[in-house]
Amino acid sequence: MQTTSELDAKNLATLVYALQAASFVIGITFIAAIIINYVKQDDVRGTLAESHFRWQIQTFWISVVLIIVGMLLMVVLVGWLVLVANAIWVIYRIVKGWVYLSDGKPMPV
Repeated sequence: MQTTSELDAKNLATLVYALQAASFVIGITFIAAIIINYVKQDDVRGTLAESHFRWQIQTFWISVVLIIVGMLLMVVLVGWLVLVANAIWVIYRIVKGWVYLSDGKPMPV
């Protein structure tokens, strides 16, 4: 099995952040991002990108739950607030993660 270099792992994490950001325009890229996270998770183990992959995976799954809750709450019109809050939270997570990655910092556990 070929190991992923630190630079390759960082590039993968950057790609996932870019795909997550692009999902605000082309929603399917969020799915592509999580697929990369899971397929390449073992390859980035022991690198800076490992903590970023965890962060990205958490961002995806929590966002999915919030989207479902927001859609369900659309019946009582509160769903819009949940969906807007989720979008802001996802943007925050992408920006924070990308900044930490570019600074060479791991994401907090």
